[in-house]
Amino acid sequence: MDLQLQGKRCVVLGGSRGIGRAIALGLATEGADVALCARGADVRGRNALREVEESLRVHGRRVHVRPCDLGDAAALGNFLDGVRQAFGGVDVLVHNASALALGPSVADFEASLQLDVLAAARACGQVIPWMKAAGGGSIVLVASISGLEASPGPDFGYASAKAALIAYAKKLSIFHGPDRIRANAIAPGSIEFEGGLWDQVRRKDPPFYEAVRAGIPWGRMGTLQEVADVAVFLASPRALWVTGACVPIDGGQHKGMR
Repeated sequence: MDLQLQGKRCVVLGGSRGIGRAIALGLATEGADVALCARGADVRGRNALREVEESLRVHGRRVHVRPCDLGDAAALGNFLDGVRQAFGGVDVLVHNASALALGPSVADFEASLQLDVLAAARACGQVIPWMKAAGGGSIVLVASISGLEASPGPDFGYASAKAALIAYAKKLSIFHGPDRIRANAIAPGSIEFEGGLWDQVRRKDPPFYEAVRAGIPWGRMGTLQEVADVAVFLASPRALWVTGACVPIDGGQHKGMR
């Protein structure tokens, strides 16, 4: 299936590793121009940015990769201005950044709201006028099944932030539908990849890992590619009549009915 992403100008916020990286590479594979940023504050972060930039350039499209602290409103604004200067506009925005603050403290709440929610709102506020001027666009917000269904864990801020992203996508879809701007959320379940959260849990706490895995009807964790495939489709013009949705990508892990 041709997803009609050839030449589309795409931005992935939080794109150097994991789900964000997989989405960025998926967009590039479909012929899109891809801009991405991530914190890049240490050697590991800078190396990750360098590696994903090299991987993106293999596809022969325009690439714009920069370090950026997405919790810093001015830095985020400057990054997006740089994308507009490099690409001439933005057709697709994917917000994947997360504080992954999984504790119960107020500090965890604040971190989640700043990076998961407010960074998304700031980015959307900046690029939506550009999308309107171009005749439309697509926004994909990476939430979580934690925003759909409460777990026994102490991740109050994280779960609340992901629920807020799901609601925000719905609100954007209604308000900006007349502008031909679509907005959707995805809700990944437990996704395992090298160096990721569930890879660490598998090594450090095998009983907990096995308990979670056993609760997934397919009997395994999800993969990055399985998440990216859905996100890239939602971003594409082939998903034109899908807006305001939250799509779980969890192999049946969450049990809620909506």
